[in-house]
Amino acid sequence: MKIKRLFLWGVMGLLLASCSREYYVYSSFHEPANEGLRYLWSKDGRHWDSIPGTWLKPLVGNQKVMRDPSIQRTPDGTYHFVWTSSWKGDRGFGYASSRDLQHWSEERFIEVMSDTSTVNVWAPELFWDDTRREMMIVWASCVPYRFEKGIEDERNNHRLYYTTTKDFITFSPTRLLIDPGYSSIDATIVKTGDRQYVMVVKDNTRKARNIKVAFAEDPHGPWSKTSEPFTGMYCEGPAVAKVKDGYIIYYDRYRQKDFGAHFTKDFKTFTDISDKVHIPELHKHGTIFRAPKRIIKRLCG
Repeated sequence: MKIKRLFLWGVMGLLLASCSREYYVYSSFHEPANEGLRYLWSKDGRHWDSIPGTWLKPLVGNQKVMRDPSIQRTPDGTYHFVWTSSWKGDRGFGYASSRDLQHWSEERFIEVMSDTSTVNVWAPELFWDDTRREMMIVWASCVPYRFEKGIEDERNNHRLYYTTTKDFITFSPTRLLIDPGYSSIDATIVKTGDRQYVMVVKDNTRKARNIKVAFAEDPHGPWSKTSEPFTGMYCEGPAVAKVKDGYIIYYDRYRQKDFGAHFTKDFKTFTDISDKVHIPELHKHGTIFRAPKRIIKRLCG
């Protein structure tokens, strides 16, 4: 009887593990970004397939586009979604939430830059701060004449800002996250250990247009000086997938109209694995997160 009970418990354990298994999801969009939110999915974080259709049409912002879609799940099972709603003119970004990635709340526009000279709010990125139990939202904005110009035009001299929230109703005052001394956009934050954080960020200056990293003991900073680039030029929109043996950093090679990828274990040594991953054509950069197998099956129909 004891052997039989152990066998039954083993079978139940396998069934539960199967039911609770999570897949990777990559939020995406197609140019010109007016059709809405798209998804890719993967079992291993390396080989991706498209999920047909669009799942939320952009309705907020001056231009009503949906670029740079960032999705993050909070411990209560809610998926929070933010996006770039206009190329220029907006002082905030779009927001919606969902429990199943299909049915979304009413879209809201969240204003975060009160300076009326703000040119744009680009690529809002969500980071769940499990220490403070709150969501951190990072984005790039250009405020002319606020920083040393460098080689960029004043209306293209971006810096990275952030706000925090526990409920997406009340937000902390906007603060500067990092000033690396050059125009920077498309930042994503990864927690790699206790008091160990990595920022993967695009150097948006004309001589660079590549991806670098910085390190901190607190996601609010202070952040280290950014590294030397580990990609070539004309890359943007980095997204990170935690895989079994390390991390894969994906990035949009926008002139080649495809994706590149680097593997790393420590964010100091990088291996180009672009020829070992697959992302279908037409997709553009978003963020990578995890979702239960049952949700992915429903999305795929």
